[in-house]
Amino acid sequence: MKESHSVKLREKKLLDERLSLYLDFYPPVYIAETGKETRREFLKIYLYEKPTNASQKEHNRVCKAKADNIRSERELQFINKSFDFTDKLSAKMDFLAYFEEKVRKRNRSKGNHDNWYGAYKYLKLYTNGQCKFGEVDEKFCEGFKAFLTTVKSIKSDTVGLAQNSQYSYYNKFRAAVKEAFEDRLFAVSPILRVKGIPQGETQREFLTLEELKALYDTECDPLVLKRTAIFSALTGLRWSDVIKLTWKEVQHSEQDGYFIRFTQQKTQGVETLPIPEQAFEQLGDRGTAADKIFKGLKYSSYTNVQLARWVLNAGITKKITFHCFRHTYATLQLTMGTDIYTVSKMLGHRHLKTTEIYGKVIDKRKIEAANRIKL
Repeated sequence: MKESHSVKLREKKLLDERLSLYLDFYPPVYIAETGKETRREFLKIYLYEKPTNASQKEHNRVCKAKADNIRSERELQFINKSFDFTDKLSAKMDFLAYFEEKVRKRNRSKGNHDNWYGAYKYLKLYTNGQCKFGEVDEKFCEGFKAFLTTVKSIKSDTVGLAQNSQYSYYNKFRAAVKEAFEDRLFAVSPILRVKGIPQGETQREFLTLEELKALYDTECDPLVLKRTAIFSALTGLRWSDVIKLTWKEVQHSEQDGYFIRFTQQKTQGVETLPIPEQAFEQLGDRGTAADKIFKGLKYSSYTNVQLARWVLNAGITKKITFHCFRHTYATLQLTMGTDIYTVSKMLGHRHLKTTEIYGKVIDKRKIEAANRIKL
C-alpha cells in the first residue's frame, strides 16, 4: 500500500499583525540542499490579519491564490514521485515551436507581440535553434535567465540587453512555461522555484494638471490628435483602445452618465469605464454605431512629430509620447486622492502590482514637496 501524502496551507501570526503563509507536509519531506527532513515550507507570502480597505482585501485575495497554486504544485510533485510519472510523449515535443505559436497568437497588439518575438529570438539563440520539452527543467530556466543578463543585444554586439528588456523577455518565457504546464505538457512546472529578473526603475513621464490645461488651451494640427490625447488623459485609455473606439461603445444612462463598454486590445478583457463630461465633449458629432470616433489618426513617425510640436507650443519641454497621457491620468487620479484599487480598475489592470508603479511617482512628489520649505 502506497504511503499517503498531504500538503496543507497554514497561517502563522506575526508580531506586526500580519499572517505568514506556509505549507505543512505530511509525512516530512527531504530537502537535498540541507540534508534534513522538514514539515514546513514558508512561502514568504504575507496577508493582512485584519484588512481595513479594498486594497488590502485585494492583496489578501491575490496572495492566497498564489499560495494555493504553490500548494497544488507541491501536491502534484508528491503524486508524480509516488507513481514515478514521466510524460515521455511531451518530452520529445518541440518547445521552440510551441513558443513560436504563442508569439503568433499575440499579433493583436504590436507592442506585446514585439516583446514576445524578442523573447523568442533570444530563446532560439540560447538553444541554438533546438529545444525539446524534456530539456526544459529548472536548470534550463536558471540558465536562460543568466543568459539574458549577459548576452549582447542582437541589434548591437557592443552592448547588452537593458534591465527592463531582460525583465520583459524572461517574463514572456515564464508565461509560456506556465501555459505549457496548464496544457499538461509539463508534469511539474520547471519555473516554480526560479525567481524572475527584477524590473529596473523606469521614468514614467506625465503632465501636471497645469501642463495638461496648457495643452488644452493650445491649438493643435491636426485637431483629431488633440481630441484623442485629451480624451486619453481624461479616461486613461491606451492608444490602441482609443483609435478603435466606435460610437456603439459609447453609452449613456440618466443614473450613471456617460460610459464606454469596450474590449481591451492588450488583454482582451471586457471593460465598462465611466467617462467625464469633458471627455465626452472630445468625441465630436455622433456617427453611426460602427463608425470609428477618431477617424484619420494613425500611428506614425509624423504623428509623433505633430505631437511634439503641439507640446512645445504649449511651453512644455518634457518628452511626451501618447502613452504619457495614460500615465498622466493615473498619476493625477492618485495625486488627487483616488484610492489605488479604484485607479487600478479604471485602468483595466489585471494586477494591483502594475498600478503600484504610479504610487512610486506620487511618493517622489511628496519628497519634493517636503523639501520646498527651507529656513
